[in-house]
Amino acid sequence: MVQAYILIQTEVGKASTVAEVIAKVPGVIQAEDVTGPYDVIVRAQAETVDALGRLVVAKVQQVDGITRTLTCPVVHL
Repeated sequence: MVQAYILIQTEVGKASTVAEVIAKVPGVIQAEDVTGPYDVIVRAQAETVDALGRLVVAKVQQVDGITRTLTCPVVHL
């Protein structure tokens, strides 16, 4: 299982709505609207890195109101 944090910037005033929509996407563990340089932080998981990439591109980035994402895979050193 591969997990990642997805840092999301949204259009002004859209953070709460974006977090609510993304929280319902299969593979998303948690979605929170936050303050700072990013508006929403998501923790997601998938079976493989490729599946994680598909989750981000096909599901998360398609949510209305998102302007930019940064995916940070979790590593276990």
